[in-house]
Amino acid sequence: MTSTSRSTAHSALSPYGWDEDWADAFAPYAAEGLLPGRVVRVDRGQCDVVTPDGVLRADTAFVTPHDPLRVVCTGDWVAVEPDGNPRYVRTYLPRRTAFVRSTSSKRSEGQILAANVDHAIVAVSLAVELDLARVERFLALAWESGAQPLVVLTKADLVPDPVTLAHLVQDVETSAPGVTVLAVSAALGEGLDVLAAVVGGGTAVLLGQSGAGKSTLANALLGEDVMDVQATRDVDGKGRHTTTTRNLLVMPGGGVLIDTPGLRGVGLWDAGGGVGQVFAEIEELARDCRFHDCAHESEPGCAVLAAIDDGELPERRLESYRKLMRENQRIVAKTDARLRAEIRKEWKRRGVIGKAAMEAKRGHLR
Repeated sequence: MTSTSRSTAHSALSPYGWDEDWADAFAPYAAEGLLPGRVVRVDRGQCDVVTPDGVLRADTAFVTPHDPLRVVCTGDWVAVEPDGNPRYVRTYLPRRTAFVRSTSSKRSEGQILAANVDHAIVAVSLAVELDLARVERFLALAWESGAQPLVVLTKADLVPDPVTLAHLVQDVETSAPGVTVLAVSAALGEGLDVLAAVVGGGTAVLLGQSGAGKSTLANALLGEDVMDVQATRDVDGKGRHTTTTRNLLVMPGGGVLIDTPGLRGVGLWDAGGGVGQVFAEIEELARDCRFHDCAHESEPGCAVLAAIDDGELPERRLESYRKLMRENQRIVAKTDARLRAEIRKEWKRRGVIGKAAMEAKRGHLR
């Protein structure tokens, strides 16, 4: 890339997150005469890409369409043909981070939701009772993506008592070690300046269920009514999918925001590390268990169970940890034959131990 073209690309793309590292990664494609750009929207095998020549419509057929984790997605930096009808995306640059979930299909494929994200904003509505297990699930995926998670409790104006609001924030903080938790009211404009300061300058993705107030929050961060907003049902706090595609938009104070459709199902996808970070205190306690492969169920010398007995660890946290670890193990096992064999071996080992224990017990009773 010549110094002139490099300068042009920087000027046009820097609001979208372009930097010298991206320019260096793109250099081989610049030598081929391709244009750099960032994907701001994907739908039906095509995408909108912001480039130094403006926003272009391009076809994504060249980029491994049969692999759901290697398709072009919102947030990707890509190399686009400078002309042609249609234009094509030739490739995308190596992703710094990627937010991936498991699909609801029986094939348990991974689905990439957003790429090159710095902050993952998990929106949780205060209009309904807090579901801490769901928050933990979102956070596991966020940590696994490589982004920094952030929990935003929306509709804080519906909790006028400051003491009650403080307790709700504390409940979430307990379930989100190492994560900032903010209470925000888009209706009253409260907390938005702090949120904008935290995510400004980078790329943030907005995640949450339908009815969590994501579109309202996005409009507040963007400074204009870009996203449609629909009323939420009073009975269960749910709303319809007002956002149907993932859109990348520039925030007025700096940085970009990717809004996503409401996620009804949030399946884990090879997120063992993310689960470990969400439940960091359990992983820390487990180091003091007598057995290195302790399942924290009934084993003697289990430091995790001891912490529950002492009131140091809520039992709900352990149940949530177990559930997410089991789910993640099932997903990984479906795609990893070696791990499947290891799991079967472990089941057999535990079966032999259980059988021996039963026989010993019967012998003792005779």
